[in-house]
Amino acid sequence: MRGLKRKWQQLLITGLLILAGIAAVGWLQWLQLGKLQASSQTASAEQILRDVEAEKVRLALLQQAPTFGFDNLIADWTFLSFLQYFGDEPARQKTDYSLSPNFFDVILKRDPYFLQAYTFLSTSASLYAGLPERSTSIMKTALQSLKPNVPPDAYIAWRQLGIDQLLFLGDSEAARQSFLTAAQWAAHSSFPGSQEVARSSQQTADFLASNPNSKTAQVAAWVMVLSNAPDERTRKTAIQKIEALGGKVIENPDGTIGIERPAQD
Repeated sequence: MRGLKRKWQQLLITGLLILAGIAAVGWLQWLQLGKLQASSQTASAEQILRDVEAEKVRLALLQQAPTFGFDNLIADWTFLSFLQYFGDEPARQKTDYSLSPNFFDVILKRDPYFLQAYTFLSTSASLYAGLPERSTSIMKTALQSLKPNVPPDAYIAWRQLGIDQLLFLGDSEAARQSFLTAAQWAAHSSFPGSQEVARSSQQTADFLASNPNSKTAQVAAWVMVLSNAPDERTRKTAIQKIEALGGKVIENPDGTIGIERPAQD
């Protein structure tokens, strides 16, 4: 009994130390971002571009360097670097977001199971940088490492690929295949909510099968972008696109969002 109690105490202490470490890293990253934004206010575009070029070289090295089994750690730290880059709005306003896919070349090569990265890749590279070809190419390569139900919510990556193919490449047939795959993977997934995802993904694929230019399918894709928007700019863009397609975004009193489909598809 004492041995079991001691084991639980050790596990608890270890868990608390891990949480403390994560909180400390988050706090340091937040402070660093504040310093970057402050310096970017006064830095010239030429200075910022030199920093971007240096970061580009570093990412190229990370892409090729041996990891000695620390792939996930490298992916995580590269993602933190991306968040600093993406969140430095003064610098991005003076330059652009074109380095975004370079971060995810490293992140998803080292950890293709990092499913949240697919959404950030889409937003930063396809929507902000205007590089959907790079975005979808990186996703396709990473998807080769995933399998149905491994991880259980792997279907998320297929839905994100379908969104980029439909909204940013205009390739409705490729998007239909991606949503269909997402529906099939979600149908066999053990992840909570997967059956609803399977239904909605199948529905989007069916809309595209009957009408490759379906406004309803495009609205559904923008709703997915809206649901996972990492920032206010993406949220506003998604709402504008939905309304431009004839849909309507309804914000309910409880904070949830309802969508009215276009009157004509």
